[in-house]
Amino acid sequence: MVAGAALAIPVLIHLFNLRKYKTVLFPHTRFLKTIQLNSRKQSQVRYKWLLAMRLLFLACLVLAFAQPFFNKNNTTSAVNRLQVIYLDNSYSMSVKKGAQSMLDIAKVAARRQVQHATPGTKFLLLTNDKPASYRAEPADKVFAEINATDFSAASKTVNQVLATAQNILQSEGSGGADVYYYSDFQKCAFPEQPDKALMKSIVFYGLPVQAEEFSDIYIDTAYLTTPVLQTGKSNYLIVHSHMEGKAPKENPVLNLAINGQVKSAAQLNFADKKESIDTLNFVVNDANWQKIELTVNDAGMRFDDTFRITARSSPNLSILALNEGQPNPYIQASFRAYNGFRLNQTDIATAPKEWKEYNLVILNGVTRIDEALGKMLNESLQQGQSICVFPGRTGNIQALNEGLKQMGDIQITGVDTAVQTASSLQQGSALVKDLFERIPDNIQLPVANWHYTISAGLGANQQSVLSFRNGDPLLARYTPSRGQLYLCATSADLQSGNFPGSYFFTPFLYEMAIQSASSSIYAITAGSQQPVYLALAGAGERNTIHVYGKGMDVIPPQRPNGAGQDVFVDQAVGQPGFYTLSTPNGIDTTQVALNQDKRESLLEFRDINGLKTEWKGDNVKWLSIADNGNISDKDTNSFPLWKVCVLLAILMLGAETFLLARPRVVATS
Repeated sequence: MVAGAALAIPVLIHLFNLRKYKTVLFPHTRFLKTIQLNSRKQSQVRYKWLLAMRLLFLACLVLAFAQPFFNKNNTTSAVNRLQVIYLDNSYSMSVKKGAQSMLDIAKVAARRQVQHATPGTKFLLLTNDKPASYRAEPADKVFAEINATDFSAASKTVNQVLATAQNILQSEGSGGADVYYYSDFQKCAFPEQPDKALMKSIVFYGLPVQAEEFSDIYIDTAYLTTPVLQTGKSNYLIVHSHMEGKAPKENPVLNLAINGQVKSAAQLNFADKKESIDTLNFVVNDANWQKIELTVNDAGMRFDDTFRITARSSPNLSILALNEGQPNPYIQASFRAYNGFRLNQTDIATAPKEWKEYNLVILNGVTRIDEALGKMLNESLQQGQSICVFPGRTGNIQALNEGLKQMGDIQITGVDTAVQTASSLQQGSALVKDLFERIPDNIQLPVANWHYTISAGLGANQQSVLSFRNGDPLLARYTPSRGQLYLCATSADLQSGNFPGSYFFTPFLYEMAIQSASSSIYAITAGSQQPVYLALAGAGERNTIHVYGKGMDVIPPQRPNGAGQDVFVDQAVGQPGFYTLSTPNGIDTTQVALNQDKRESLLEFRDINGLKTEWKGDNVKWLSIADNGNISDKDTNSFPLWKVCVLLAILMLGAETFLLARPRVVATS
């Protein structure tokens, strides 16, 4: 608008002709009147066309530099409809396009949209953080909020954004909403087809911001080869690194640091693959919490270059194995393979009277659980301990049921002597979810030569961990009280099946022992809503668990679980790093590591032309954003309007030059 005032310049020049004329005396004046008349007529026509060319030249030049944002909404609809701007500030938007990141380009475009909006229009700005306001705000305030938007560790899907818009739409009482979606349209956050229920009363404006080339190397996961950290021995860490996009010129270096001191390093070699698996070893000499930090020197994108783990070397987990007969060699081998576990094996007839010090009590080969033993097992469950029962083969099933009913509504109903292979593994079980990065498709499940058939009432809360094709459980978890009861349908010996020699036996026992105590290894993923179980003695309703960081003290969501608390750290803290969990009295503390959500590292984007075939209709509009942040309602491959204006300006300049260069008509006598 200000530049348009330049159109007045040629008008002023033509109104006030500043040219100075030299007077020439001419003796014969009888033809002067005719010459003057002819010259004035030609000059008037000539100068009008010249003025028009100059005005058109300046107008085209102003439009070429302005590159305006054309808002198709009329004044009434813009005021009556809720204007929602979603600015994707997830870490994937840190991909560079030239000197600017995708987020920078989106912010420029969003600011221009707000600047060119109809006066009085209010906007609602949504990001992956919590909304700055749940009500529409004036343009100047939203403009400032856009400027303050920075990258966030959180991420949202388009369905979450539309659901938020729908909720605010109802609370505002508006007739509809225009949602302007500035994003790189990652596949993990944007589905191929829209949810029609969420699109009701919404006009969706897609504004893709995508880079043609990118390169990223990130650490996907890392884990110890042992269930606990070994003191004074070599610990081995398996690291999975991935590559996205263009390969770097030089192989990056993976560094391992313990409590800030570099311990080991390895050069990553992807070759033609997208994944590198490396093993690093290190030694710790004390039993305190260790802050393990893995970093890769990736210059492309830095947000996912670090993976963190906290671990302590001596969890002091105690296991009591009550045997009916000889001690079980498989149980003994499982817990004596690593330090940090204290195993006490004894005959069930000479069982200790006090079990409070044990995290896991195992009944091995028992053919009878009398009422007294059943009461002791029930007391252990009430205290939050874990119980595992491997029954022996017996014809007197009632002798086992007598004790099972003391712990819950559980009973053995018969014996199945057919050889069967377990056909189902419950991936959501607490015993299973931490064993694999992902469950292999061709995993071999245990075989049972015989098994008891078990039934349980609703109060027992049965969950089958391993089950047969007919639905009978091979290993089931019951939670009739605060603790965990695990009941195997067969004995833990090779005559009854290959479960004791299978891959699952030892890890399952470790997990059972850990469940009644705080874990010794933590590597939480942001956004996973994965609880951290803490068996803190000082925790209670009036003494809640806090999360402590650098200058931070927050109370995360938490709920009682067994003898401890489930703490949802990632719902209170969004920034990756190391944090301390403790009660305010500081009786016991736990170090946890929070890592970045790896979905943001999966730089797979939707093809916009493909989306247009599915996301279409009167309520779906696709706009394009230039590198400088200008918005157009044309396709990206269409000819830009500003180039047309430049060509017209050149034509007008040429026409003006022609008019000035054209020879004047001179009257002769």
